[in-house]
Amino acid sequence: MNARRLLASLLLLPGLALAANIPDPPTIAAKSWVLMDAASGEVLAGNNAEARVEPASITKVMLSYVVYDEIARGRASLEDMVLISEKAWRQGIDSSESRMFLNVGSRVKLEDLLRGIVIQSGNDSSIAMAEHLAGSEQAFAELMNQHAKRLGMKNTHFTNAPGLPDAEHYTTAHDLALLGQALIRDFPDHYPMYAEKEFVYNGIRQANRNYLLGKDPSVDGIKTGHTQAAGYCLLASAQREGRRLISVVMGADSWAYREQATQELLSWGFRFFETVKLFGAETPAGKTVVWKGARPEVAVGTLEPLALTLPRETKDRLEVQTRFDGPAIAPLSRGQTVGQLTVSLDGKTLRELPLVVLEDVPAGSWWRRLIDTLRLWLFG
Repeated sequence: MNARRLLASLLLLPGLALAANIPDPPTIAAKSWVLMDAASGEVLAGNNAEARVEPASITKVMLSYVVYDEIARGRASLEDMVLISEKAWRQGIDSSESRMFLNVGSRVKLEDLLRGIVIQSGNDSSIAMAEHLAGSEQAFAELMNQHAKRLGMKNTHFTNAPGLPDAEHYTTAHDLALLGQALIRDFPDHYPMYAEKEFVYNGIRQANRNYLLGKDPSVDGIKTGHTQAAGYCLLASAQREGRRLISVVMGADSWAYREQATQELLSWGFRFFETVKLFGAETPAGKTVVWKGARPEVAVGTLEPLALTLPRETKDRLEVQTRFDGPAIAPLSRGQTVGQLTVSLDGKTLRELPLVVLEDVPAGSWWRRLIDTLRLWLFG
């Protein structure tokens, strides 16, 4: 399959890339890769995006996601003091590069452990965190798998916290893009930690291995990974002019090339696509007549905004159609489905969504109900 056809097949907007004469995506020399729009979740391009690969230290993104969730649920705090077990300490000794230099038997603030995981990619801090939150690394891996399933990561399975090689520890480029999207969406207050360029602990200063943070001001995360089997991997995100893209490059031959490939993908995606938001509770798709209600009409649309990623200079050709299931008869509740909303571009359907009422409409007076009952009976 050539690159142009691959792009059209991956887009959730079939054929639009071809119609807009978008050039082929960059040729990326990696085991797998994918580029996603964070707002819409639409895949702009990719190769072997569903192929099973080793996540290496990108595993720690899921680790941190679970930690943030535990904090949000009140089951953990950034101020917790975490006991460093011999297992965690020994893993640090065995991991000459990926370590936080923790001391066995010491107690470390959970917030410091998080920075050791996110910035220093510490294997020792990863195991210490897993043991603190779940009792054992194995139990914590089960938590990670539960979250992966909930986030729609259908081809992912974790067996350990740091991302050490294991035949049953795997993911895909597309699943990692979903994880990056969820991290940024669900924990915006914690996400800025991924943009920190260095962290000092125990008198030792270590730099974030995502060197794009110092080269491209639009890049604000997320995580690198490397083992001999996995190759050089990078899950990255960048925001330009209010729009965010997520790229995943897995199995590159060098750390320098994974950065080059990431920048090529991001530049291509920002240059040739744009994301538009439609509808939402404050932007109705239209209005409809209300029968037997306390008022004569009600706004209809979607409660949440709809994000669409489109080839640039095509948004003015969008068309919106509404179809009603029947007369809207009060009482009506906010969010109640009354029909279907269709968004199309140049005759191609992009989205079909439930059409809902945006406000409650109570029943009208007995006189209004009687009049409208007769009108419906007479005129259908």
